Amino acid sequence: MKKQSVVRGAAASPYLVWSLLFIVAPLLFVLWFAMTDRNGSFTFENLRSLTSYSQTFVMSVGFSLIATAICLIIGYPLAYCMSRASARARNILLVLLMLPMWISLLIRTYSLMALLDNGGLVSSFLVRLGFRKLTFIGTEGAVILGMIYDFLPYMVLPIYTSMTKLDVRYVEAAADLGCNGIRTMFKVIVPLTVPGIISGVTMVFVPSISTFYISQKLGGGSFDLIGDTIERQFQNAVTYHTGAAISLVMMILILISLAIMNKFSDGGEDIVV
Repeated sequence: MKKQSVVRGAAASPYLVWSLLFIVAPLLFVLWFAMTDRNGSFTFENLRSLTSYSQTFVMSVGFSLIATAICLIIGYPLAYCMSRASARARNILLVLLMLPMWISLLIRTYSLMALLDNGGLVSSFLVRLGFRKLTFIGTEGAVILGMIYDFLPYMVLPIYTSMTKLDVRYVEAAADLGCNGIRTMFKVIVPLTVPGIISGVTMVFVPSISTFYISQKLGGGSFDLIGDTIERQFQNAVTYHTGAAISLVMMILILISLAIMNKFSDGGEDIVV
């Protein structure tokens, strides 16, 4: 037993070192700079100054929630159709879903700009058809669309994985008990795939609330989200501590969101037919 413990400890040591260096240490640095001033003295002034960024926090959370909800509405039926497709069709759909993820987020965002810009391909096409010129870049809708476009695969894949592991005997039992397709979906399939839903919501919400490049390019500088504000604060040594305070608050918001979602997932697998 002692030998096995030593082997397990040795195998886990690289991960522990990695976690200490690149997870724990950066978090401690953020906490230190958030709670100190330029002279290294302890202060709450950095946190008090965040009241001026309340609108930015509300807007970031709102955009992230909207993008996550739309990704779930689109991603759940897509994952269901993929799980019910034949093996060949399933592989093709997986490749098509993963293909954009092989391209850098930078290139994907620029491509979306080329399509939706005021003089882009979509706008030019609409003008030729006799419609008004499209003005989309620089709006809230463009930023939300960018989040959906970039993070939709992160919603689909966990739900698809949960559905492929679903025991079809539950669906057959629901049919034997008189459930129609809609009741089977909401009484059996959805409760059994709650872990996949929670994973997908987490994987979309967290990068959405912390993104900055999408909002900069598709938002056209019309407004700032949390990620934009943090980037700007860290570019200036004078406001470095304020940026750390914003990062600390954002980490707390993310942890609270994860705790709430995990709470819902604890009892999410109960089936009531």
